[in-house]
Amino acid sequence: MKIVFLDADTVGDVPNLNSIEEFGDVTFYPTTKPGQAAERIRDADIVITNKVVLGKDLMKQAKELKLICVAATGMNNIDREAAKELDIEVKNVAGYASQSVAQSTFAMILQLVQNIPFYDDFVKSGEYSKSEIFTNVDRDFEEISGKRFGIIGLGNIGQKVAQIAEAFGAEVTYYSTSGKNTDQPYLLLGLEELLKTSDFISIHAPLNENTLGLISYDRIKLMKSSAILVNTGRGGIVNEQDLAKAIDEGLIRGAAIDVFETEPIPDNHRLLKVKNRDRLVLTPHITWSSLEARMDLIEGIKMNIKEFLSRSEAQG
Repeated sequence: MKIVFLDADTVGDVPNLNSIEEFGDVTFYPTTKPGQAAERIRDADIVITNKVVLGKDLMKQAKELKLICVAATGMNNIDREAAKELDIEVKNVAGYASQSVAQSTFAMILQLVQNIPFYDDFVKSGEYSKSEIFTNVDRDFEEISGKRFGIIGLGNIGQKVAQIAEAFGAEVTYYSTSGKNTDQPYLLLGLEELLKTSDFISIHAPLNENTLGLISYDRIKLMKSSAILVNTGRGGIVNEQDLAKAIDEGLIRGAAIDVFETEPIPDNHRLLKVKNRDRLVLTPHITWSSLEARMDLIEGIKMNIKEFLSRSEAQG
């Protein structure tokens, strides 16, 4: 059984990565450019990919290909109709990163709320050593307790975030981007009301026709001037140019963004040039990637391969 992992660097050096070798001869490529994919999958029985795009033409050239394992939840990089037509099974891994994203969401929020970089620098720079008092209250921070925490997209991750927000003492509300998730133990609001009344707005929705460009300049203007916006869902849900403008104008207290329309973010991107840099936290699509989550992802891939091979053997 020949197995190829096209972009193994996306999962990093996890302790259980090599355990995939129990299923056959595995080649781990750190990354794969579009022009390299055809040759690398040509003789493969199983291909593992996180973000490498596999379209119909590539799949047709891979005569031995029987299974594509997506090392992620989203499968938009795979032409699934073509795969079905060519009798190639496609399997993803769902639910492995809920804890990681929820924890990271609050790490980003707390950096903005607590002004940690400012106070860390105050001590390390030696300014604290010169102080005549034991503390520093130059920058206010407020408690999450008693605030309204609005969640856009209350799936598995959104529910984990809701539980943590409640533990902090916040009032949780939510907006369903599909309009179907209405039976939750939290107050369901329309989008405009959630934006107008929430102190924290955290996005955990998929990118689709209902969410593309959902948070625009006009909608940011609806938010409280003290509000914090967080997007750990998908790039494209927040209009990044509009957000940069809003941050520069001080329309909201701050924003934390982990996902972008183009990844990696271009070096001339508007968000990298905002004036009020302390109002903005940017991370490189890492909220999903705790060590535990990445290990669970590998175990999910292995389970998908094992189930596929078991069915294949049973069918003769």
